[in-house]
Amino acid sequence: MSTATVHKSGSYSNIPEKDLGALSLPQGKMGETATLGRPIGTEERLAAYLLTDYLEKLGVDVIFGLCGHTVIALLDALGHSKIRYITTRHEQVAAHAADGYARVTGRPGVLMTHLGPGICNAATGVANAALDSIPMVVIAGDIPSYYYGRHPHQEINMNMDADQYEVFRPFCKRIYRVDRVDDLPRTIERAFHLSMSGRPGPVLVDVPMDHFSSNLFVDAFAKTPPPVAKPCLDPGTAQKIVEALAEAKRPVLYIGGGVMSPLAQGAPQVLAELAEALQVPVAHTLMGKGCLSDQNPWLAGQTGFWGLPIANELCREADLIVAIGTRLAEANSSSWDRRFTFQIPPAKLIHIDIDPAEIGRNYQTTLGAISDSKLALEQLLAAAKGVKPSDRGNLKERIATGRAAFSANFGDNYKSDQFPTRPERILAELRKAMPQDGYIVTDVGWNKNGVAQQFPFTIPGTFITPSGLATMGFGPSAILGVKYARPDRAAVALVGDGAFGSNMSVVATAMEAKIPAIWVIMDNSAFGTIAGLKKAKYDWSFGCLFQRDGQPYSVDYAAVARACGANGIDIKAASEIAPALDQALKSDLPTVIRIPMENAPTPTPGHWNINDIYRKAK
Repeated sequence: MSTATVHKSGSYSNIPEKDLGALSLPQGKMGETATLGRPIGTEERLAAYLLTDYLEKLGVDVIFGLCGHTVIALLDALGHSKIRYITTRHEQVAAHAADGYARVTGRPGVLMTHLGPGICNAATGVANAALDSIPMVVIAGDIPSYYYGRHPHQEINMNMDADQYEVFRPFCKRIYRVDRVDDLPRTIERAFHLSMSGRPGPVLVDVPMDHFSSNLFVDAFAKTPPPVAKPCLDPGTAQKIVEALAEAKRPVLYIGGGVMSPLAQGAPQVLAELAEALQVPVAHTLMGKGCLSDQNPWLAGQTGFWGLPIANELCREADLIVAIGTRLAEANSSSWDRRFTFQIPPAKLIHIDIDPAEIGRNYQTTLGAISDSKLALEQLLAAAKGVKPSDRGNLKERIATGRAAFSANFGDNYKSDQFPTRPERILAELRKAMPQDGYIVTDVGWNKNGVAQQFPFTIPGTFITPSGLATMGFGPSAILGVKYARPDRAAVALVGDGAFGSNMSVVATAMEAKIPAIWVIMDNSAFGTIAGLKKAKYDWSFGCLFQRDGQPYSVDYAAVARACGANGIDIKAASEIAPALDQALKSDLPTVIRIPMENAPTPTPGHWNINDIYRKAK
């Protein structure tokens, strides 16, 4: 009969393995664990310390999180490691910061959180990363393993004992609960592997707190995530697609976030060469913004509700659309209404994506191919060598004329001196002030929609925005991770007052962590986009405005920043925007710039089905 050996303790050394599970062994208190199949005398160490050493080995250089009694042991180990730990004052902030870090590095963002309210607070930020296919590993503390069934302090248990990991089930690629400390090494290795393989996304590792204080053999974390070759478009299929593009009368390359991922580094350059070789216009989703320089003559722009008319027109008139790295989502597809963006069929759709589940989901697909976006583009470019495309006529001129005509609608607004300012003036001043390689991190509302529609980018990957979940609060927090990861490059969060006001603690976190982030607050005393939608359909904006006694109410966000020890600038005239941005970009301190702004709606050349649903009572 096999026996279980407890290192450094003779009390349980002769207990049969089958009976060991009946013991209520408080491993955290003893600092030991029952481990099968290893000889007495093998060197051991606390699991928390072995875990941090392993994270260092995997290249983790920063963890974002918030403390709690379940993660104190892990914090102790982190305090003795080379990994930077950045504490936030809210778990959603930590999740968005880890998300922002991952978007610019291509490495998994790592989030640490406490049980119960901690993991619940983090859920929104983790879900945001999931819907945008951002790699993340979440390490959550949980109740002691030997208290399962007793409903201890802060446990989530209304449906099942020790059930908190189920909170993340709808959006994580995998949720793990580490029931035995011996499973911790395998689970962590699998979490990092899964977060990066296939379609990237978050993975949860839920760890009972006693396991952090338990012993493991020093070689327990020997296994590392394997390098994985990505799926690639085969040459024969690439040749068929290129021939179809060359022969089509009105083809369009339709680009999504898969091309813009840092994991697809170099894909935009290949795309530019492919578009030129085959003389094909390029339209894109919100996440595909930046796939080509705005100076590229083949760039039509974003499609959908907040898209450009010329981009919607070219897609609507296309006879062939080759979509790469996109799920053809609602907002980008005008709620799949045939009148506005895509007419599939009669247009033929060739869909290339790394996720098989997306192929054919929203539109009838003529050909689907499972491939990494960059590898697919490289195969298409190789196949395009020597291929002569059909005559495209004056297509370049049509694209240029269409883009210019749309911009001309707002030409005066880009220079307007009115105050409160026009949002277009803010974009114009920010573009002039920002280095071309600087990061623009948006939240949701005019900043996201207006930037995607009207802000020119020349360097890929410098537009960071929430898309799938469109989470308010992303921008103020994500910039912490972006700027930490790229301290040598400018980074500005362009956010609304609704988003910034939801968690102003980001300034204090930036001060503590010495992250010179810049927040530009477009303050319209409202949840502006929703206020505009309601005003358009119901003739008032009840429930969407910030008011006191019927008058607009605004927080002195610049004073809040100064109270944290950061720079705070309150704009009093449009002419003050440029000097304020220049001052902020030169400062080593975090800076908040509050700009009172007119609540002007973002132009909507496309369609959103909500406008078919709203009905005003008579």
